[in-house]
Amino acid sequence: MDGCFGPADWGFELLRLTILAFQHSLFSGNSLLLKEDAHFCAITINTNAWTNAGHAVNQVYDLLYMMGRDDIPVGVGGEGGIREDGTILPNVGGYLPIIEQGLTTTGGCRYRQAIPKGRYGGILDIDSNYGIRKAFLPQGSRKYHPLQQPTAQQVMIDTISSGPINVFVIGGHTNFAIFLMNNPHLKKNIKHIYVMGGGVRSKNPTGCCPKNASSTCKPRQCGDPGNLFTGYTSNPYAEFNIFGDPFAAYLVLHSGIPLTLVPLDATNTIPIDEEFFDAFDQNQKTYEAQYCFKSLKMTRDTWFDDQYYTSYFMWDSFTSGIATSIMRHSQKNHHGENEFAEMEYMNITVVTSNKPYGISDGSNPFFDGLKIPKFNLKKGGVHSGHVQKSLQDPFCLTENGKGRCKDGYTMEVTGPEGVRVLVATKAKPNQDAKSPLEREFYKSFLDVLNSPEQSGRFKFTNQFPYFKEVFYKPDFGKKKLGKNVIFDMDMSAGDFLALFFLLKVPVEVINLKAILVSPTGWANAATIDIIYDLLHMMGRDDIPVGLGDVYAMNQSDPIFSSVGDCKYVKAIPHGSGGFLDSDTLYGFARHLPRSPRRYTAENSVKFGAPRDTDHPELRQPLALDVWDSVLKTLDSGSKITILTNGPLTTLANIILSRKNTTSLIQDVYVVGGHISHGGTMKGNVFSVPLNEHAELNLYLDPFAAKTVFESDLDIKLIPLRAQRRVSSFPKIIERLCQTKKTPEALFARRLLSTLHHLQEKHHRYRHMHTFLGEILGAVVLADDHSFLNATFKSKPIKLYATGDESMDGQLAIDEKQGKLVKLLRRVNPKAYYDLLANRLGDKKQSAVIASFEEQKRIWTTPPNRTETSS
Repeated sequence: MDGCFGPADWGFELLRLTILAFQHSLFSGNSLLLKEDAHFCAITINTNAWTNAGHAVNQVYDLLYMMGRDDIPVGVGGEGGIREDGTILPNVGGYLPIIEQGLTTTGGCRYRQAIPKGRYGGILDIDSNYGIRKAFLPQGSRKYHPLQQPTAQQVMIDTISSGPINVFVIGGHTNFAIFLMNNPHLKKNIKHIYVMGGGVRSKNPTGCCPKNASSTCKPRQCGDPGNLFTGYTSNPYAEFNIFGDPFAAYLVLHSGIPLTLVPLDATNTIPIDEEFFDAFDQNQKTYEAQYCFKSLKMTRDTWFDDQYYTSYFMWDSFTSGIATSIMRHSQKNHHGENEFAEMEYMNITVVTSNKPYGISDGSNPFFDGLKIPKFNLKKGGVHSGHVQKSLQDPFCLTENGKGRCKDGYTMEVTGPEGVRVLVATKAKPNQDAKSPLEREFYKSFLDVLNSPEQSGRFKFTNQFPYFKEVFYKPDFGKKKLGKNVIFDMDMSAGDFLALFFLLKVPVEVINLKAILVSPTGWANAATIDIIYDLLHMMGRDDIPVGLGDVYAMNQSDPIFSSVGDCKYVKAIPHGSGGFLDSDTLYGFARHLPRSPRRYTAENSVKFGAPRDTDHPELRQPLALDVWDSVLKTLDSGSKITILTNGPLTTLANIILSRKNTTSLIQDVYVVGGHISHGGTMKGNVFSVPLNEHAELNLYLDPFAAKTVFESDLDIKLIPLRAQRRVSSFPKIIERLCQTKKTPEALFARRLLSTLHHLQEKHHRYRHMHTFLGEILGAVVLADDHSFLNATFKSKPIKLYATGDESMDGQLAIDEKQGKLVKLLRRVNPKAYYDLLANRLGDKKQSAVIASFEEQKRIWTTPPNRTETSS
């Protein structure tokens, strides 16, 4: 089928089939495209750049639900791989650039390390849309579910097989390039490719010295062809979308399919200027317009300097506008004529490696160590040179501060290496000379986004007729509160089960003062919202949650600290059984009730921000903020017990930056570590074969672990050997089936049953028992060793942290240099399962609201009827 029809107001045919391959980011144009004339067939998500798969896919589902488009399939991820001989297996997930892709979803961050992971416009803010996503978007029935989520390749194959289609690529090119490599017979169905990215003749307008600047001002990326603001000292030529996977972009460009490029040349001429911003502020008639403006305003309010209006551009939305305009004119237009941008044909290519070609310096996996280059690439060809390895790659650095690497550069060339491409060069001026809006596209953007046709149906707060935001805070009355405890977690599935348990322990035994998050382990930082939802379910909106550093110790870039390497965290899979599942709690996060608390990018001058946002009181506290505030609440003579269930990043930072407060730490229970006992028992770093004897929590930040182990803290270690003794899924599930059916017990049983089922069904989930063992620390801490018959024995322990991945994180008994640490030696497994199940089934300190479904029933029932029925 060709899907063409002629809208009455245009009088000519318009191709109505479009597939969008994009990275979910602000102003990615998805809302605009949903309202344009183009018939939206499918969305696939690029997950190796500005967003993480689990957060992105659920956000897209919610956006489509708001727009009434649950019919649009969404593809993300996949567990396929690429063999060393270049064989591409089905359903490669696109989590890694092609040059890094092996047989699994674990791998390095050669290109992605240029993108900040945390706040101030980094991946954390994109995953959560600055906190606006959870506050604004309604929640429908579609969600990620393990092994049932359509993959990116599956959606592309199904959609493109159906007939002629246009493809918009407004993110990295990995998914689409793999599709083209594996499905050459379907190329004939692709009529045109529209790409946002690259810079051909562009000159970066940001990072320039003002005209009246002093002689001490040094320009940064001013005049560069690219926009890698974190990496221009090594690569001033690349643009983020192309740099995310240069080889993939090369394959798309050289595919032989007609292609239109909207590079920085054009987008640099359409900034979010003050006049457009003010006009947008006054023109928010639809929910999608409100959502976009709220997002845009937050980027402005949190911008790092006062040059926002000349530094932030309409990248993807401008591309969407140009593409749909060209498509409307397609029947009588062979030169890309459109209302919004000037166009020109250019011969270009994408640089994938640096001269001299044919060298072998360990930087290029396509050639290094292979007799036959991967994909049969030409020896000595354009792909055979040095490939940039990092932001501080010595090959790329020069004495004058301007890098020489060109990986990802969309370079204009002459000769056979170039491809003739239609390129947008400049945004057209507004045809209405009296309008305050300088560009023609500004007006069209606001008109389309505010059009009542194909408009959003509702936002979250009016999705339900009786919505009411409620904070649940307990009244302990005259109860004598127990041991002061802070829980430091990395948000793995086991950590959430441990948190349930801690919240069920009588407050007379454990007084959970705070939760600290170390997002250097199993989950990404935006997953902090699941903690807020779980606390809301349990009626504990009073417990503060502090966010720790997003990089392990010594991993942040020495020049630009908001970016960094992934030397250790690359051991965690991006796909099934890894970040994708942790960030969604294996699909169960959507079952939790929605908390009024959430991560937000709100900020305050008080905490070092350049300006106050609208609601600085909603700022997400950092881990050290929460630590400081908890200390102020301690009674004289009181101390704190810390339970760590992940990497020791946050605790190490407390030791190093709050040295005068560590005396207030009574003891530390560390869940992690492994002593191999003569090499007979292996650790659990399953994705790093060379390191057989480390345990993941200590491996993921070995230098932080070394800091903790060499401190004066009283450490009680819950090692891997003890955890394995209580890691039987059948036994704990059986006990939970026998206990009372509290909401938290039911939730735990369903989650554990899912983990067990996945472990038995798919090899990517073979490590699920790891999370069951992580609950042990909380149970031992609460039991005070009596019911469990837990016994500790002091041993002199030495931890290895030298930068050697084959040794880092390992523990050894060292009588001379080791520090005395109390090791959990024995525990009664049956008593453990009984205590865990009975505590979760206890009606005391149980959930105050069971689920999102219960919340929905409350919000759809008149208040007087709710009160009567209760």
